[in-house]
Amino acid sequence: MTVWNLGSINADLVYRVPHLPLPGETLAAREMQKGLGGKGANMSVAAARAAARVVHLGAVGSDGRWMVERLLEYGVDTRSIREVGEASGHAVIAVDDSGENAILLFPGANRAIEIDALEMALGAARGGDWFLTQNETNAQAAAMRIARDKGLRCAYAAAPFDAEAVQAVLPMLDLLVLNAVEAEQLEAATGQGVETLGVSDVVVTLGGDGCRWFHGSDATDIPAIPVTPVDTTGAGDTFTGYLIAGLDRGLPMRQALGLAMQAGALMVTRSGTADVIPDLKDIEDARLGG
Repeated sequence: MTVWNLGSINADLVYRVPHLPLPGETLAAREMQKGLGGKGANMSVAAARAAARVVHLGAVGSDGRWMVERLLEYGVDTRSIREVGEASGHAVIAVDDSGENAILLFPGANRAIEIDALEMALGAARGGDWFLTQNETNAQAAAMRIARDKGLRCAYAAAPFDAEAVQAVLPMLDLLVLNAVEAEQLEAATGQGVETLGVSDVVVTLGGDGCRWFHGSDATDIPAIPVTPVDTTGAGDTFTGYLIAGLDRGLPMRQALGLAMQAGALMVTRSGTADVIPDLKDIEDARLGG
C-alpha cells in the first residue's frame, strides 16, 4: 500500500539558546543548524523510515530544490512535489537547555499548492491507501475529498491547531491525531469530547504521559517511554508518521501505537528534525521500553 502525504516542506533554522526568548529580549544563540523540516516533510520521512511507501504531495520554490533532493535520499517519492513561484517555507526554531522549543513559521510555497496538481497525483492512488495531511498547507479539505472519493483511508494531524480547519475535514476522517491542548481547543470549539466526534480512531498525545487512544467510546492509555529529552522538535511528527506507516503495513492499532511511541521517544534524544528521524533499525538497537 501507499501513504499519500499532503504536507509542508520547510528549511528549519534551529538555534540553541539558554532559555526561550522573552518578549522584547535579544538573545544570543550558542549554535545554529540548518536542516530539512516542516510537519509534512517530517511525517513523510518518518513513515518512509518505518518501511512505508510514501508519496509526498507539496510545493517548494526554486530555493527549495535541496529539500526535495533530501526527501528523495530518505526514501520518499518526490515526483508529485511541484516547484512554484513563491519562496519555500522555513521555520526559525529556538531550543532551550531542557529541550523545549519555540517556532516562528513562514509558510511560503506550502500555501501555494494547486488543486489540479493534487488531483493528478492522486489519480495513481488505490483504495485502501492512506491519505495524510496537517495544517501547514492549503487545499487540505479539497485533497481529502479527492482521496475519500477514491477509497483512501484519511488521517489528519491537527497542528498547527485551527478549529475551522479541523472541522472542515472531520466528516471524512478515519484517524485524528492531536495533543492534549489541541483536544481541549477542539472540545471548546465543538462542544463535544473527542470520543464523540464520529471519527473511528482518535489519538491524543500526552507528552511525557504517553498517549490515549479512543476507539468509539473505548479509551486505551499507552504509557510513555522514559528518556532524557534533548530536543522535542519533530517528535510528534515522528510519532504520527510511524503510526500511519504501521497501520499502512497492516499492524493492529495498539501495536502501531507502541512502535510510534518508541520512535517519538528516541527522536527527543536527538537534536534536529527530519534529518535525524530514527529508522526501524535504530529503534531495534535502542530497545527503548524493552
